[in-house]
Amino acid sequence: MKVRFGELETTYSARGNPTYRIEMWHDGLKKHRQIKSTELEVVERKKQLQAEEWESKWEAVEAKEAAREVQAEKKALASERSIEARANLDQLEQTLEHTLSVDDVIDWEQLKDTSPFPEPRPKKPRAIKEPSPPTYPNQPSRDEPRFNAKFGLFEFLIPSWGQAEEQRASDLYKKAYDKWLLQTEHLEERHRKAMNRHADQVEKQQSDSAKMVAAWEKRRDAFLATQRHTNAAIDQQRERYEAGRPEAIEEYCDLVLSRSTYPDWMPQEFELSYIPESSTLLVSYSLPSVDAIPRLREVAYIQSRDEFNEKELSDPQVRKLYDSLVYQITLRTVHELFESDQLGAFDSVVFNGYVTSVDRSTGQTSTACILSLQSIREDFLKINLAQVDPKACFKALKGVGSSKLHSLTPIAPIMEMRREDGRFVSSRNLADTLDDSVNLAAMDWEDFEHLIRELFEQEFSSGGGEVKVTQASRDGGVDAVAFDPDPIRGGKIVIQAKRYTNTVGVAAVRDLYGTVLNEGATKGVLVTTSDYGPDAYNFAKDKPLVLMNGANLLHLLGKHGHQARIDIKQARKQQDEQ
Repeated sequence: MKVRFGELETTYSARGNPTYRIEMWHDGLKKHRQIKSTELEVVERKKQLQAEEWESKWEAVEAKEAAREVQAEKKALASERSIEARANLDQLEQTLEHTLSVDDVIDWEQLKDTSPFPEPRPKKPRAIKEPSPPTYPNQPSRDEPRFNAKFGLFEFLIPSWGQAEEQRASDLYKKAYDKWLLQTEHLEERHRKAMNRHADQVEKQQSDSAKMVAAWEKRRDAFLATQRHTNAAIDQQRERYEAGRPEAIEEYCDLVLSRSTYPDWMPQEFELSYIPESSTLLVSYSLPSVDAIPRLREVAYIQSRDEFNEKELSDPQVRKLYDSLVYQITLRTVHELFESDQLGAFDSVVFNGYVTSVDRSTGQTSTACILSLQSIREDFLKINLAQVDPKACFKALKGVGSSKLHSLTPIAPIMEMRREDGRFVSSRNLADTLDDSVNLAAMDWEDFEHLIRELFEQEFSSGGGEVKVTQASRDGGVDAVAFDPDPIRGGKIVIQAKRYTNTVGVAAVRDLYGTVLNEGATKGVLVTTSDYGPDAYNFAKDKPLVLMNGANLLHLLGKHGHQARIDIKQARKQQDEQ
């Protein structure tokens, strides 16, 4: 802000001595001063010094104001970051709650592209103005005075002079007429050329316009054709889904989970497998690692140190938040799938949560399943998710997982994803008697009997347990009893095996439960090479029964250093050939 000066005033004393005065202001500092002296040079010098002093003070004021503005901006930034951090944490804490207000059913019509072609039709070009007709000069008239012969005395008296005058007037008219005719022809020729140019311009304009419209129509037609193709594909997808085709059900569920909104840092990657034999949808879901959880909870600006102070969640708080988040993701995913399945395509959902993380002790990256849940539709839909504690709900649904999910302790999935070369394919270590060429579902029933006995013998031998085969039958099953000496979890355990290629129904589970009661056993274990139906899992709930499907069997084999595979289709084919 500059200094303002008034007009220089000069007054004279009674003796005629001058005095010089000038006023000056600084609006920013709200200062005013009148400088006067009997010497003009002194006034100018005082004015300069005062202006410099005021400007120096004003620069200091501006610097302080700028500093205050910067501090205010930093405080606002700290507040903004705190609000954002709180919102991020609230979003995680409300992961399950968020989905309850969302209708997860896919609206097929909304998936269609009904948008109009975005480019407007080219406008009709503005008409090119036609050249104005020429303005012709007036045609000379023989009657005009200037073309009349002028007769004087001599022209009347001397005939030759009269004839000469008449010839002069006639020549003057002819000259004027010839000039007019030439001008007219020139104007007409120029107008003709202008009209030809105009015609060429109009033709080119129309041609260019037609090309633009044709190109626009081509783009529009291509857009509409793609739109029709896309919408037809959606109709076909809907028809396949409503027909209950397995791949269409998987695509539908993939679409449901893909539309579920999560923070950007969440992996949101998954694989789906629909198993029509057991009316089960299997979800292998990539969960975030503990390190991905946002830790920032508040930001404060410390004015005295001119720095930001970031307050983060403690490690116990992060671990607690992580465990809650994983439980919420699990329940949310199951909820979204059941709610969206208006077709009733599946009766149960199996959720396997996998985490990819770096082992701090080895620096190696590994992927492990840390929790697994199978839920029956009827049971799950009875739950009021708005009121539940996610962990307690997960446990009540008989979910499998470590009590501390943040420890990333691997567990055996309730059911593993089907692979390309068979229903269940193992990736366990090799053993002396087994390798990945052995299909357990097609083994000789006696070999399968001894395999199960040996496998459980290895499982219980470390604790001093013992396994004995009690009876076997030609259906490929084996009955055995394990004696576990552990005083807490041990006791008599009845083991039954079903080398099946079909889904095990509830009848086999009831038989096992009866055997447990008759034998006075503490627990019953049913092992099969195939799957269990939802009714079988439902019956086993709240009973001392363990249902091991083919995936669990392969996991147990791998635990003890054996490798094999289960190929249901191949086993069925071999049975048909026998």
